[in-house]
Amino acid sequence: MATINLSRDSRRWIVYSVIILVVGIMWIFVSRVPVGNSVEAVPPSAPREGFIAPDFTLDLAGGGEVTLSELRGKVVLVNFWASWCPPCREEMPAIEKIYNAFEPLGLVVLAVNVTNQDSEAAAIAFAKVFGLTFPIPLDRKGDVGARYQLRGLPSSYFIDRNGTIHSVVVGGPMAEALIQSKIENLLKESE
Repeated sequence: MATINLSRDSRRWIVYSVIILVVGIMWIFVSRVPVGNSVEAVPPSAPREGFIAPDFTLDLAGGGEVTLSELRGKVVLVNFWASWCPPCREEMPAIEKIYNAFEPLGLVVLAVNVTNQDSEAAAIAFAKVFGLTFPIPLDRKGDVGARYQLRGLPSSYFIDRNGTIHSVVVGGPMAEALIQSKIENLLKESE
């Protein structure tokens, strides 16, 4: 019959416990998040459907300024564009046509020029060539484009009367029928 040596088993248990403790402490140091990479430092995700549109205040071409949150109660199309962007040039007449048709029903179009990638003079010339009658906010520093994490131009955000994004379209050009259906749906939801 084998005898159990309790002192030897106790020492073995203590050695294993110390090894596990040391490995655990090493793992804590190896897997920790480096300073400066905390959750707060991670940029928020890009604006998406079902969430409130990030607010902004921008100067307008021709003077004045606009604040997105002050447009609550209206349906808003925020369209980011540049004068050198071919799809932007192609879709802008359709946006102007839809704006003229639905502005009396509460539609606001904010055609945000990414002026940090364009120029104010080019944006104003573009608006004149296309006969644009809606406001042209100027994102001179690119702060709003960064907040919206633009991935391409044009980028359009269809926003309801409560400030919630209902649809995001990255790239283009958007067809007039697509723009119209999205605006009509938002105006119907708001009735």
